[in-house]
Amino acid sequence: MKVVELYAQVRYAVRIEGLSRREAARRYGIDPRTVAKMLAFSVPPGYRRSRPPARPKLDPFTGIIDQMLLEDEARPKKQRHTSKRIFERLRDEHGYAGGITIVKDYVLARRLRQREVFVPLRHDPGHAQVDFGEALAEIAGVESKIHFFAMDLPHSDACFVRAYPAETAEAFCDGHNAAFNFFGKVPRSILYDNTTLAVARILGDGVRQRTRVFSELQSHYVFADRFGRPGKGNDKGKVEGLVGWTRRNLLVPVPRAASFAALNEQLLEGCRRRLGDRLRGHEETIGERLVRDLEAFHALPAAPYDACEKKPAGSARYRWCAIAAPTTRCRPPTGTARF
Repeated sequence: MKVVELYAQVRYAVRIEGLSRREAARRYGIDPRTVAKMLAFSVPPGYRRSRPPARPKLDPFTGIIDQMLLEDEARPKKQRHTSKRIFERLRDEHGYAGGITIVKDYVLARRLRQREVFVPLRHDPGHAQVDFGEALAEIAGVESKIHFFAMDLPHSDACFVRAYPAETAEAFCDGHNAAFNFFGKVPRSILYDNTTLAVARILGDGVRQRTRVFSELQSHYVFADRFGRPGKGNDKGKVEGLVGWTRRNLLVPVPRAASFAALNEQLLEGCRRRLGDRLRGHEETIGERLVRDLEAFHALPAAPYDACEKKPAGSARYRWCAIAAPTTRCRPPTGTARF
């Protein structure tokens, strides 16, 4: 314990107080090389091998073992090699003369390295996740599929949900406008899947080319974007959970509304009620934790993003507003041409 305390004292003296390594060595009566090690490790690292232990009998056969384990990935779990079976095949088919214990140790270590590990995530205030979900709803007497925009704040579990007839770029942008207006501020960053509404293309090095409309939205509100790995829904597990919660709690039984505006009022009321919930593992309500989220957000711009589908419409000085009024043309500011 004393050694660990010394580590903390030396690291604090150099990194916070600004002492040089030589001054810290004199203060605590240790070698400057020891100070360097203490700065490289937060706790005593213990003994570290400079190279892996030699296995003269097994090393020539590790490639064969690796190939067996690789082929096993395409086989049923009940017909995969055990360590004992690998040892028997090495002995009978490849002339291995070593013992079974070292084979078992190697196979165990190999499988542990391949195993996917999940660790609890810590969600700092100020960030959001966004996704779309699908459900059924009855609008004006007609039952049909709806698409709902969902924004989750992982730190507080506060949420916003809004329904649309389709998952379009206009709905995507309008959902952001409405969510930011609901919270009264803008998150520092938002995590998405690789939706084509935001990502035009993923290059070979993993770099995303943003769509024009998403780039405009991001520039207007000034938030950082983050994207999950393709095919890895657990990267944005919070908003995935919100989509499921919305279906089970706000859309069961199948809701009936005179219009999408009326349905969205119902969904908004559900989001407000959720602020009073206290989730398992938390002593505070969602609304109480939301305060910390909002403190980390930044202010809204003077006007919301113009969630319109921008197309030429007879004159370059006009554009069609695809959400608010599909048959109404909106005039841009004087002296500009909007497309």
